[in-house]
Amino acid sequence: MTDEIQQNNKAPGRPDEEAWLTVESLDLEGQGVAHRADGKVVFVDGALPFEEVRVQVQRRKNNWEQGVLTDLRRESSQRVRPRCPHFGLHAGACGGCKMQHLDAAAQVAVKQRALEDALWHLGKVKVQTLLRPLEGPAWHYRYRARLSVRYVQRKGTTLIGFHERKSRYVADMGVCPVLPAPVSAMLLPLRRLMDSLEARESCPQIELACGDAPGQAALGVIALVLRHLQPLSDADRQRLRDFAAAHEGVQWWLQPKGPDTVHLLDAEPDVPLGYELPEFGIRMPFRPTDFTQVNPHINRVLVSRALRLLDVQPHERVIDWFCGLGNFTLPLATRAAQVLGIEGSEALVARARENFALNGPAAPAGRTLAATRFVARNLFEMTPEMLVADGAADRWLVDPPREGAFALAKALADLHQQGLPEGATGWRAPSRIVYVSCNPATLARDAGLLVHQAGYRCTHAGVVNMFPHTAHVESIAVFDRTGD
Repeated sequence: MTDEIQQNNKAPGRPDEEAWLTVESLDLEGQGVAHRADGKVVFVDGALPFEEVRVQVQRRKNNWEQGVLTDLRRESSQRVRPRCPHFGLHAGACGGCKMQHLDAAAQVAVKQRALEDALWHLGKVKVQTLLRPLEGPAWHYRYRARLSVRYVQRKGTTLIGFHERKSRYVADMGVCPVLPAPVSAMLLPLRRLMDSLEARESCPQIELACGDAPGQAALGVIALVLRHLQPLSDADRQRLRDFAAAHEGVQWWLQPKGPDTVHLLDAEPDVPLGYELPEFGIRMPFRPTDFTQVNPHINRVLVSRALRLLDVQPHERVIDWFCGLGNFTLPLATRAAQVLGIEGSEALVARARENFALNGPAAPAGRTLAATRFVARNLFEMTPEMLVADGAADRWLVDPPREGAFALAKALADLHQQGLPEGATGWRAPSRIVYVSCNPATLARDAGLLVHQAGYRCTHAGVVNMFPHTAHVESIAVFDRTGD
């Protein structure tokens, strides 16, 4: 990495670029954070904590600067050689990963610190007990990806992959060690396939969605969704079929317009796309454009941990907010007396109902799933009245998108402070909430509401390393009602 820094960056030119800076920490974008002598903050791409670096500044503002590492005088003991040849600071480097130069265990520590800092600085919430981080495979974990496709006439070839670092151009990739090994090995054959298509200049994207083999928590299906702006010829369709026949597990899906137009190239395959939750005896079929977790290895242990933390009793009612296609709802139905799953997408609610029906007869130990109902609703417009109308629940599981669950937390806080709406009786706040987050900033905001306005305390929190080598911070937090 040191050689690459010296070879691929310009030597410092301005006086401030001659100065050596000491990196103090990493921010949520995976950039090193340093300060100049006058106190100005400098964000340094490629730098790690405790390193002494020089920086080529690329953006200047009154209070901060942003640049790229050019020279390294003192190297972190946590710096490692990146495994991917396309990772780095050089021109054309892939922008899919930001932290391959940092030891995998150290990445998790950085994310844990980011979670704690967000909770305290943004939400003024102090966690009582830090959970041990959830970790899984650091490589070949990414079962979902959106790969850009671009025919580059001057190169005479098609590029397939992620965008270059801080660029709209597609990186020239031959391998990708965070994708499943069979998919990584397929990148160059995919490029040759796209080169051969008559429609190569009107196909901007291939969306990847991998599934487990039925009865196994192992890769079994590779769904490739080809976005095409013009109708495909019969010859091109046959080329896609030939490619699928030559690569085990590949299914081609076509997307001529929006996401609702996605359909299989041919008839329903022998092995449908889906994933396993073995601990609960659950199989979850899905379409390649449905939201599912990127990392199935971590998802399995995340669901298990969430249910252990929620500690649902057999007589209790549970609400699963932002339930999606039932990733937590169906496992909850193996533990609770009654479950309500609420989700904003009508399509995902329909899929959740289908999955519930599919898994009912196959519940573990011959037990039928608990009475479960799914409802479609805009959860970003929740009110106290709507919350009461959904009925009392002993426990909640909340798994929102990056925007968080502000309206839900605010409605709960309003009920705590103002009491039940006129004429409402019998409703009570849940005794425990388990909140699964993909954005520490919105988690901290919502935690602040729950702790300071809704009558809860944050008893546990910890990171979930769903996206190794990226700066993405997934986490889980537990809130218990005070006095319970």
